[in-house]
Amino acid sequence: MPLPRSTHHRALLASAILALAATAAPAHAQAPAPADYPAKPVTMVVPFAAGSVTDLLARIVAQRLGDALGQPVVVDNRAGADGNIGAAYAAAAAPDGYTLMMGAASTNAINPSLHKNLKFNAIKDFAPITNVASMPNVLVVGPQVTARSVKDFIQAAKTEKYSFASSGAGGSMHLSGELFKSMAQIPDFLHIPYKGGSAPVTDVMGGRVSAMFCNLPLCLPHIRAGKLQALGVTSARRTPLLPEVPTIAESGVPGYEVEGWFGLFAPAGVPRPIIQRLNHEVVRILQDPKVKESLLAQGAEPIGDSPEAFAAFVKKEHDRWARTIREAGIAPQ
Repeated sequence: MPLPRSTHHRALLASAILALAATAAPAHAQAPAPADYPAKPVTMVVPFAAGSVTDLLARIVAQRLGDALGQPVVVDNRAGADGNIGAAYAAAAAPDGYTLMMGAASTNAINPSLHKNLKFNAIKDFAPITNVASMPNVLVVGPQVTARSVKDFIQAAKTEKYSFASSGAGGSMHLSGELFKSMAQIPDFLHIPYKGGSAPVTDVMGGRVSAMFCNLPLCLPHIRAGKLQALGVTSARRTPLLPEVPTIAESGVPGYEVEGWFGLFAPAGVPRPIIQRLNHEVVRILQDPKVKESLLAQGAEPIGDSPEAFAAFVKKEHDRWARTIREAGIAPQ
């Protein structure tokens, strides 16, 4: 026998309320209001050693972010395996917003194509928060190279046996050179890897290696002292630290662009309101003139974008370096 109309309506209403409660309860448990966060100190993992560029940038942001959140943000250096140890640790952390990571191009875009059996997925296991800063490399030559422009260097490199140094195979210095070799169509441009950044700089200055795609902070003092000649920067725009040096793209290699970048990530699954809160605070911090000055002193330019924009950027970088590494014939280790 059918229920009376009023009873039928009441039954439907009760069912709807129960269904709504069932779906709303888990969402509330997984996504606390931003006002409830943070209730304890936050850890910012740095997958590189203390004193590294990533570490210095992380400490600049962490101090200000702690002030904004009302809880300390503690930097935790977990170096090793080209950043993979710290990245794996951060990826496996609880997705509650209390573990963050200051990642870099190497950890989240390059390493997946260079290392076998990683214990994390650089795309799926992280929630991008914002791109904090970028840093170009700069093409420098030593005294034995007479070229004073990128175009002259390319012409000479096609007829002479030029070499380029890097701080190690698979790093941004090495890949900057491989991409340049490919796009400038230089048939023979020998890569000479070192362990660390100081020795290759010394050998370029001493004329034992032709060139280097050097991290800007590493070579800037030698450029200013006249010991190295800067031919072009790898970024899409000129850097304010060397405004007179053109980009490689505007100097004969259209479309060439390589920038080291450093971004803030959380483990995948962190509630959206927390991601948005962190993004808002960090972007605001990066707009502070004193913070900009501190970053520029390290050779880095502040960015501060949305989580969506940063996620798209990371995926694009991931795919681009996978292609570059494959075309250069660099086998994963």
